Amino acid sequence: MRLIVAMLAVSLAAQAKTADKPSYPISNVPFTSVKVNSDSFWGERIRQSREVTIPLAFSKCEETDRYTNFENAAAKMAETARGDNSSDYRPTQFPFDDTDVYKTIEGASYLLQTYPDAGLEAYIDSVLDIVASAQEPDGYLYTARTMNPAHPHAWSGATRWAGEETGSHELYNLGHMIEGAIAHYQATGSRKFLDIAIRYADCVCREIGYGEGQKVLVPGHQIAEMALAKLYLLTGEKKYLDEAKLFLDNKGKTARKDKYDQSHLPVIEQDEAVGHSVRAGYMYSGMADVAALTGDQSYVTAIDRIWENMVGKKMYLTGGIGSTGGSEGFTENYDLPNMTGYCETCAAIANVYVNHRMFLLHGEAKYIDVLERALYNGVISGVSLDGGTFFYPNPLESHGQHQRQAWFGCACCPSNICRFIPSVPGYAYAIKDNRLYVNLFMSGTLETEIGGKALKLSQTTAYPQSGDIEIIIDKAPAKEFAMFVRIPGWVENRVLSTDGYKTTPADLYSYADGKDPEYTITLNGREVDKSKRQDGYQVIERKWKKGDIVEIRFDMESRIVEANDLVREDRGKIAVERGPLVYCAEWADNDFNVLNTSVSTAAVFDVVPAGLTVEGRDYKFYALETDAIENYTGNSQHVRNVRLRLIPYYAWAHRGNGNMVVWLTRNNPRPMNRMRSNR
Repeated sequence: MRLIVAMLAVSLAAQAKTADKPSYPISNVPFTSVKVNSDSFWGERIRQSREVTIPLAFSKCEETDRYTNFENAAAKMAETARGDNSSDYRPTQFPFDDTDVYKTIEGASYLLQTYPDAGLEAYIDSVLDIVASAQEPDGYLYTARTMNPAHPHAWSGATRWAGEETGSHELYNLGHMIEGAIAHYQATGSRKFLDIAIRYADCVCREIGYGEGQKVLVPGHQIAEMALAKLYLLTGEKKYLDEAKLFLDNKGKTARKDKYDQSHLPVIEQDEAVGHSVRAGYMYSGMADVAALTGDQSYVTAIDRIWENMVGKKMYLTGGIGSTGGSEGFTENYDLPNMTGYCETCAAIANVYVNHRMFLLHGEAKYIDVLERALYNGVISGVSLDGGTFFYPNPLESHGQHQRQAWFGCACCPSNICRFIPSVPGYAYAIKDNRLYVNLFMSGTLETEIGGKALKLSQTTAYPQSGDIEIIIDKAPAKEFAMFVRIPGWVENRVLSTDGYKTTPADLYSYADGKDPEYTITLNGREVDKSKRQDGYQVIERKWKKGDIVEIRFDMESRIVEANDLVREDRGKIAVERGPLVYCAEWADNDFNVLNTSVSTAAVFDVVPAGLTVEGRDYKFYALETDAIENYTGNSQHVRNVRLRLIPYYAWAHRGNGNMVVWLTRNNPRPMNRMRSNR
């Protein structure tokens, strides 16, 4: 397996050198190079994916006729070839149901790196036989039309691509197919899925473009852009990057002009996060890809503007994006309601994709800070601790009306969780020249090359429950290189700052408790020079040797957060964090109404070992406890002292229905002096 991946890397490097093409300034270290320990925070979640989530998703694909769609498409083609058009097959509920199959295969492929499983490989292979059978001779693969060309899905349009800008999802299906196929190829070395995806991509490149007989259109639901860019990197075929750029360049220039799918303006003229938040996140990811891979500075400028608006004015404390369920998307600046906040799980995943690409483009830790916030709060809140139930929206307040579900008719969030969680190790490290970036902290091993020389290291930590990390060099290259260790913003009093390196009253969120945490980093027992900082990273440069130990200690204080006063719903309120985790108060831990509870910015929090038992398995974390006040009748004179317990936001909604709140009333009000113009 390692030989296959190494050969792929050599091939890609040779293509890049030959074509002299632009690429990301920083290279991601792929998931195939990182293994997480099974007893770690992420090891536990990957185990859940292996034992619960992905088997559940495959079973749902069977139960809900996802595989039947492909079989019916194959049957229809066979019948038509015989001159028999008597069958009247009908597609399932949504024309993008095929993607649940692709996404689940993608997640299962990531799993095969940590848990080699011949049975799982064989099952995927059998599913790919079904998928391949539905591919038309010219590569087109869209079961919602092929199974019944005379009566396709109602959203599909009468002919190929006719409904793409309004709802057919033909190109969305292509995007998820490519993403899944590349993961499968990288994990197994098999081209079976990759060849299917390439044939469909080639069909799209032939039929959509500026040439004679081609159609000019844009995806109604983006993801093909980022997937085609990834296919370009894998194959070196520039036509895939050209097609991705064509899709982006034509936004705002076709018949479709709507903020909902970000087609209201050409992408290089956009400066605000708008519309459906998943579509937006996927498009912004594709813009970052095109910016890096083509060197188009107008794309860099545009995506920088959009990112500053999204992070500075439209993002929840949890890293969730999309404040309304009406359009599943963004609304006005600073409009961040808590109970009705949508924060779709898929959108939080898209937020990770955007910020990872922004880091690879610019190399600044502020993007990983946002990625981490979304990862530990907005993403994993979307799946239960045991991996078997899911949230579609992830609100920051509940009166008991929210509960996780085992599946959804529109299953985009569960299947997205399937593909995302096992891929998380691939976000931990990155490389540029002689730099190794340590971006995420998780127990496990890294095996890669830096400057063409082998490097192996081990990382041990209980993060995010603890701020202590140990990195041991197990094999060092015979050359000097620099380790760039990210110093999280929460260690340096930055909740979210779009400039990344200072906290100002203009920030969307800031700390209100006056604390000043510290960090220490030692190399072989000696403290490193903290003045050697760059772009939010501590730089440790030396000729490393086997056995070198880097020890990191971040003060993991409980912190009080307040929002900019322009966020109406959060005025006079505070939230609580510890490390990268946002906390919430839930009914099951408190024998009073948490919705009527207030906390002082001077509150002292006790850190208490805690946990939950779900489906017979224990999940440990730290709870926070502090003195608070309950206004138990709504009358300001009817108050009592209470002891408030908070748990990590990702762990809520496992014990039945009841009240939950992230933003608590502040019981020592302050003047509203942090407002700024909503411009």
